[in-house]
Amino acid sequence: MIAISFALPAESSEFIRLLQNPARVRRSGIERITGVLHGQHVCVMHTGVGEKSTRARVGTFLEDEAPGLLISSGFAGALNESLAVGDLLLAENFSAASLLAAAATAVRDRRFMVGRLTTAQTVLDSPEARRQIGESTQAAAVDMETEFIAELCRQRSIPMLSLRAITDTPLAPFPAPPHLLFNLERQKTEFAPLFWHLLLRPAAIVRFLSFAQTIAKTRSILTSTLELVLRERLV
Repeated sequence: MIAISFALPAESSEFIRLLQNPARVRRSGIERITGVLHGQHVCVMHTGVGEKSTRARVGTFLEDEAPGLLISSGFAGALNESLAVGDLLLAENFSAASLLAAAATAVRDRRFMVGRLTTAQTVLDSPEARRQIGESTQAAAVDMETEFIAELCRQRSIPMLSLRAITDTPLAPFPAPPHLLFNLERQKTEFAPLFWHLLLRPAAIVRFLSFAQTIAKTRSILTSTLELVLRERLV
């Protein structure tokens, strides 16, 4: 079985619709969506955003399941201009060499980079913060989950592939303060504060709608890329 993790359903929804014979199962408080794609048995789970949620959910998931490999997928932010919105990053520092090679072959006709990914404790919003993290880690992109997933996989000798699609860059940042887009402590978007922020800033509404379109396009790119990767015999 191949486990595929996403932070949130907003990243996974389109991919889940590709699964044949999908089924939702809740075990140990963690929901998983199982199905078949290209003859391979797949189990999707959501980590939530950040270290606390990721360690708890993935740790519990791996106590119940024994996947042949895990694909850590989802969105990420670029730290410099080597990646643009919609590009793909195969994280060499979090991927088994054989899986990395298979994935690179599968996506050879896509805009992708094999490079380093770093995991941050907070959302990096300002171009300066991104530049500093990029220079100190030599990473091309940042997320908030992969390092912790990789650690849990190493403890159980589960090979991992890290695949991320870029939603934001230093020149194309978030359309609103990150804490309004997602409340990390509550693991949800609180729409009332976001609504008032946008209502008082008409120009921000345009940026927000454009960002929503970007998310939809990037989700489609991520979905079709995962579909290509799963055509390979990974297990």
